[in-house]
Amino acid sequence: MPSRTALTLTATLTVAACVTEQGPLTNRMDQATTGYLSRAARQPVRWQPWGAEAFALAARLDRPVLLVVGIDDCRPCAEMDRVWDDPSLASLVNALFVPVRVDREERPDVARRYQSVVRTLAGLEGYPLTVFLTADGSAFFGGTTFPVDDPVTGRGLRQILPEAAREYRERRGAVERQAATAQELATGGAVATHGLVERSTVEAGVAGVRSALEDERSPDRAALARGAELLLGWFAETGDSGDLRLAQATLGMLAAAPGDGDGEPPALVRAALVRAFLRGWVVTGDSGLAHRTRDLVVALRSDLPAGGDEPVFTDAGAFVIGVALDASVAVGDSGTSRRARSALDSLLRRVYASDLGARHATVGSVRGLLQDQVQLAGACTAAFTATGDPHYLAIARELAALIERDYEDPLGGYFDTAAPDPAAPALAIRTKQVLDDALPGANAWAARVLSDLAAATGEGAYRRRADATLEAFAGIAADGGLLAAAYFDAARAAVMARRR
Repeated sequence: MPSRTALTLTATLTVAACVTEQGPLTNRMDQATTGYLSRAARQPVRWQPWGAEAFALAARLDRPVLLVVGIDDCRPCAEMDRVWDDPSLASLVNALFVPVRVDREERPDVARRYQSVVRTLAGLEGYPLTVFLTADGSAFFGGTTFPVDDPVTGRGLRQILPEAAREYRERRGAVERQAATAQELATGGAVATHGLVERSTVEAGVAGVRSALEDERSPDRAALARGAELLLGWFAETGDSGDLRLAQATLGMLAAAPGDGDGEPPALVRAALVRAFLRGWVVTGDSGLAHRTRDLVVALRSDLPAGGDEPVFTDAGAFVIGVALDASVAVGDSGTSRRARSALDSLLRRVYASDLGARHATVGSVRGLLQDQVQLAGACTAAFTATGDPHYLAIARELAALIERDYEDPLGGYFDTAAPDPAAPALAIRTKQVLDDALPGANAWAARVLSDLAAATGEGAYRRRADATLEAFAGIAADGGLLAAAYFDAARAAVMARRR
């Protein structure tokens, strides 16, 4: 027989659900422009889009926010969607929370921020993210996937949802202190931790990546490819046959194991694989790696963004274009090179404006993300190298100037956004990304692009900016393990350039 407390809670939730039936919460995902968001339009959870309106609603109703961040091509995200289809669970959510749903590809800045918080709170990686926020946007509890019911451990959503809402209602001070602590830890990357970038710095970073590859701790194929790419570059410097064998074993595993839809966009994974296999071929001259690289370049051609009505995200599209340009020239694939240049021209027409930089997508108005600017600049430097067309170099230089103007942190490195997110007060602190996620870390890639511009123009100012960016994160990157692979590859190249 249910306890009196359980009956009271059920009655309260039923009344609240009835109130909200005619209240401010309705499912607004039918207005979404991405697959991950729009497929939730018929769910009984009354999802709200990310924005100041959702947090103002949470403050007015005096409720916490339930934030779910996912991605379209993600098996665990699809599995969690079946959880949200449960009508009784949806009633709990609608009665106790303001539920907000975010597509990682549409708002990578939001995804990165709360991925960092979940890593801090629960030590978990991956998507979807399921995070409980105060009305000012601070996270006080979170994880990735949760079952509907787990009466043994009490970790099912049917147990967690009322518990989290009760904590928010009855122990607000403790919840806000916990959220503030998590916020401080998760945004620690906003504080520059300088250090010298020397050979010993790279050696320490390579050791961390080597250890991660040996233990096979990451299921992220793009991260594994970046780790192998770093070891191959280090092998070219040191001749360490152990690094070569480990990199080759990692490439062999990646070639044999298909992706399984665990949240990694296939085009980005393929592009990361192209970079790793191309370096393996260049470093070793192995004919098998040459054939594999050519096959991957041909496959990457189908991932190049088209010029139709389908939304294209600037950061991901530009990364794929840049890799396709570099690799197609190296393997002599003129067809892919032409397609990549055409894709870049189309993307520039759709998202780029001089003095404003790049919008995040061909559909939508999000602007002011560092990753978009550095990836588009990287694609333009690749196009200049491939074609010699000064138009591309001019755009890359414009973007480099804009990054300096709008994103620079006087303490070192570049902020993820040109301005704080206005959605909630807790988002007023801008963060700085150097570790990799679906794409290489934005500051790591900024250093690489600035180095490429120094080589293309002969201007030492770009080299000094690249070195200063690397030095800004030298104190924290050593703890990044596999996620710092792009940073240490850029640091490796900088150290080698000084010795020439």
